[in-house]
Amino acid sequence: MSKANETATTNDGDNHAFQADTAKLLHLLIHSVYSDKDIFLRELVSNAADACDKLRYQAIAKPDLLAGDTDLKVIVTLDKENKRISVADNGIGMGKAELVANLGTIARSGTRAFVDKLKEANDGNNLIGQFGVGFYSAFMVADQIEVFSVAAGSKSAWCWQSDGEQSFTVSPVKKSDAHWRARGTEINLHISQDGADYLDVNRMRAIMETYSSHIAVPVFLVEIKDGETGEPMQVGDATAIWMRPKKDIKDTEYKDFYGQVSGQYEDPLATIHYRAEGRQEYSVLAFLPASQPFDLFDPARKSRLKLYVRRVFITDEADILPSYLRFVRGIIDSEDLPLNINREMLQQNPLLAAIGTGVAKRVLKEIGDIAKNDSEKFETFWDAFGPVLKEGLYEDLAKRDELFELTRFKTSSSKDKWRSLKDYVADMKDKQAAIYYMTGTDAARLENSPQLEGYRARGIEVLLLSDPVDSFWVVTALGFDGKPFKSVTQGGEDLDEIEAVEDKTDADKSAPELAKLLTRFKEILGDVVVAVNKSTRLTDSVSCLVAPAEGPDRSLEKILARQSGEDVDSAPVLEINPTHPLILELAEKIGQADGIAPELAEDMAWLLFDQARIADGEAPHDPAAFSQRFSRRIAENLKS
Repeated sequence: MSKANETATTNDGDNHAFQADTAKLLHLLIHSVYSDKDIFLRELVSNAADACDKLRYQAIAKPDLLAGDTDLKVIVTLDKENKRISVADNGIGMGKAELVANLGTIARSGTRAFVDKLKEANDGNNLIGQFGVGFYSAFMVADQIEVFSVAAGSKSAWCWQSDGEQSFTVSPVKKSDAHWRARGTEINLHISQDGADYLDVNRMRAIMETYSSHIAVPVFLVEIKDGETGEPMQVGDATAIWMRPKKDIKDTEYKDFYGQVSGQYEDPLATIHYRAEGRQEYSVLAFLPASQPFDLFDPARKSRLKLYVRRVFITDEADILPSYLRFVRGIIDSEDLPLNINREMLQQNPLLAAIGTGVAKRVLKEIGDIAKNDSEKFETFWDAFGPVLKEGLYEDLAKRDELFELTRFKTSSSKDKWRSLKDYVADMKDKQAAIYYMTGTDAARLENSPQLEGYRARGIEVLLLSDPVDSFWVVTALGFDGKPFKSVTQGGEDLDEIEAVEDKTDADKSAPELAKLLTRFKEILGDVVVAVNKSTRLTDSVSCLVAPAEGPDRSLEKILARQSGEDVDSAPVLEINPTHPLILELAEKIGQADGIAPELAEDMAWLLFDQARIADGEAPHDPAAFSQRFSRRIAENLKS
């Protein structure tokens, strides 16, 4: 930044307070979480390069925006004597409204989420790019920042200014100053004592070589010494990294580029770099992250791949990959798409659809290779992205079989280890004809569910499905390897056909009395239940609830009710354990001449029903009545 710009603003600028939590966040950002201050330069140079990319794209339709200045570049200037660093570009620029919107709100994509992550993080370096707050990292080394900008095609120039505390100002710039360029943005950092080391030209060049080698815009370093401006020194060759041969690219370069496109600066789990030739020609440089991006479960579920056409940036909002692969980060550069394609045309373009199909196939192959060759790495991937990949089982029927090969599950027999469907089928019991599963929202509750007791006792493995999407894909899937999926909480199931678990002599002896007891319970509960049946799935618990054979699984019904906002609670089936001592005693009483006292029968029917609801994570049918019955039965028991 030249000295003339120090006085280039008028005094009639508008003063704006930072929105909501911005001041607090800035304090945390600057003073608390970032261990590597070098990243401020990475962020500012990347933003400047993006501004050049955006101008190049808009100039396709409006060539006048270039105004004869077609040599797009980024210039970093060091002025050690005046303790200033500037990062300038001749890209798209910003008007007043854009300066207020873009630089006045921190973490626009989710302020509260950013605060939460900030509190959890031991090292916040990886959070900057994720939450769109890269510009503010400059306050780690500067106590005052000025942003001078002219939007391409505009005659107005503006200056955004702040010390990173409570407010910022936006003022008009006197364009009569000869030094001011026709368009672009120049960020002027007044370096604080903490950032003095960054005024060293050798250190800055080393940092720029690390962070700018993959940027497809020329980046220059200029030093002002003894009042004289030196010759620009180009840093990096401005060659798009995805166009370079793989053998010439270092792992650190891949990592740096991954950080630029993803906002995550850890090592990627896998790198996918190739060039497709044939009917469509395009280059791909994509990454599988090692941890979840913050927006992974954003309701929009958008793909985050950047689309280029012949090295010209087009958009980062094209739906190139299916939503269940939205965790993939990187770029696709097409040789065949027209440069003037707009976002609406993109959604209907068959060439882009074909590219998306090809890239999705390659990504799934990469995931499959990891699953076959590196179980530890695949487990890292599945822990982070398994719930998202399973969305494809519901949405992409054409790839369902391929996705089934990749899916992993926790089960009733291996809660600490992921299991594949292939492993499950290989270990099925004799006469077992189905793949059993149980859905819910709480993995711990699933593991301890009474509905699993009979299956565990017989050594029958049950898939424990605790992700919301599980309730949807499992009811639409025909099966795997010829074996259908069957819910353990729906319909009747005679497990004794697979393998008897114990001698049921006592239950057999009381069979007539048990039938009377179940009939009596159904009369008491009425329409609250569809039926009261004896259970083969219970071994320890006295009762449980299951869904009728027709209609949705109970877990799916609850999800649909939450989505619709309606109180949908259809009548379940109450199953009673015929071998439980309590049931045997009640059956014996009903067989005696005087039978069971009406009050006892009513209390027990409702208590068994409410107990089953509680085991399912629900409240009793009538909490007040439940409390009275419970207290009454305890009191009666203490008297005896």
